[in-house]
Order: sequence, then structure tokens, then C-alpha cells
Amino acid sequence: MRDPPLPPYLDRGDGHNRCCQRRFWCIADVCGVLCVLITWLLIGYAEYVVMMILLSWPHSVMRGIHLVLYNTLTVLAFSSHARTMLTDPGAVPRGNATKEHMQWITSQEGGVVYKCPKCWSIKPERAHHCSVCQRCIRKMDHHCPWVNNCVGENNQKFFVLFTFYIASISVHALILAVNQFVSCFHTEWKECSIHTPPATVILLLFLIFEGALFGIFTLVMLCSQVQAIWTDETVSGRGIEALKGEEVRWRRQQRWKSMRAVFGRTWHHWFSPFTRPVLSGGGGGLRHVYPV
Repeated sequence: MRDPPLPPYLDRGDGHNRCCQRRFWCIADVCGVLCVLITWLLIGYAEYVVMMILLSWPHSVMRGIHLVLYNTLTVLAFSSHARTMLTDPGAVPRGNATKEHMQWITSQEGGVVYKCPKCWSIKPERAHHCSVCQRCIRKMDHHCPWVNNCVGENNQKFFVLFTFYIASISVHALILAVNQFVSCFHTEWKECSIHTPPATVILLLFLIFEGALFGIFTLVMLCSQVQAIWTDETVSGRGIEALKGEEVRWRRQQRWKSMRAVFGRTWHHWFSPFTRPVLSGGGGGLRHVYPV
């Protein structure tokens, strides 16, 4: 007697969008790779200005505190960005919408089974097709070029942490840069940094512009993400569903359960990009049919 086909979320034979012997998720998108390099360049620029100009004053307790705090936040921001970029966002295997597969899922779970006409996969609830990833993504929020990946069920935590830590270092660098400007007005500009006064002014002005721009942008994104998780929705999913005229068929989780489903059960894991919550099929978006 032949065994029944594996459920879609257990089928790991598809190596599409994977690299390093399928260990990491990676998207071969030129625009996305360029945005990632720009992101790393901006983080590196802020690190250089903060270390070489803003924290170049004599050794003291406050300098040590700022040094440890800023570098810790920078490492966490970079780690969150890498985890968001290299984590499978919840892609549904391509080409699994075979007749046998669909009949087996219908008999096991009951309901209506939908398939995506673009990647020919069985389309779970709250899954949408991404034209860049060329896959259906479970609980897809949006495709972000700055992380060169979709934000979905498996990596939403890392994306939220990325926006949180980028906003934190932006505000921190902005405060230090403004304080440096005020201090340099009352002292000799030559004593403010190892660079010439014109170079110091240009570096500080660009850092202030970068900190203000990305601080505001990431804070807005962070608030919208947290609100969407709190209400068990997706930011762009609401627009996609409204555009397609789809009705809400899933049962929303309680607000606290929705937060724990994304960030983890224990609070000390919430702010760590090195841990991920254990996904379960109970309301976490892993069902594969639309119930009748």
C-alpha cells in the first residue's frame, strides 16, 4: 500500500531560492542585492562617524556606556537584518498542487482547496504570491527590497527587530551628533575630531540627515508592524485582500497569543534575533484549505 503524499509544509525537496546546499534562503534579485549593500554601507558609515568623531573624547564612564550600547545595538541590527534576509519567509513548495495531493488534503482536513496559477502550488489561508520571490508566502506581509526578501510567517520577528534596532541606533547617533555640534561651537573645531573642520561638518551633517530619515521611517514601520501583529493581520495583506475582494475566513487569534506566536513564548527571547518561535498549526496560519 502506497503512503499518502506529504503535506505541503513538510515537503522540503524544492531547492528554489536556496543557496549553500539549501541551508539559507536567498533571492537572486539585482535591486534587492543593491539595497542590501546600501543598507550595510549606511550602517558602516554611521559606525565610523560615531567611533571616530562622536566617541573620540577622552576615556570616561559615559564614553564607555555609549560605546557598549551603540555597538551592541549595531550588532543586533545587523544580525536581525541577516536573519530576515536568509530565513525562508514561509514559502509554499512549488508544483505541489497535483491531483493526488489535493484529494488527500481535502479528505484529511475538509473544505475547499485552492491552487496558485503562477507557481502551481496549493495555496494555504492568508498566503499570497510574490512576483519577486516567485513563490506563495504564508501570511505574507510585504516584499521588502532593503532585506531582499518577503516578510512572512517565519521571519516577521526578525524584520520587526531590524526596524526596532535601526530606529534605536538612529536616535542614539542623532543625539550624539547634535551634542557634538553644540560642543564644537563652544570649542575649537580642530579639537572636535581627527578630521579637518570642513570634513567634520560634512560627516556630522550627513549622519544627522541619515539618523533623522531612517529613524522616522523605521519607527513608522515598527509601529505598523506591531499593530498588525497585535490585531493578527498583515500590513499589505489587508490591501491585497480588499483589492481581490477576499473575505476574512480565518479565525483571528487573541492579541497576546498573536504576539507570542510571532516573538516567542518567553519574553527574554522577544528581543533576540538568534531565537525563533516554534510554529504550530493551531491558528498560526499553517492550515492548507479554506474551510466551508
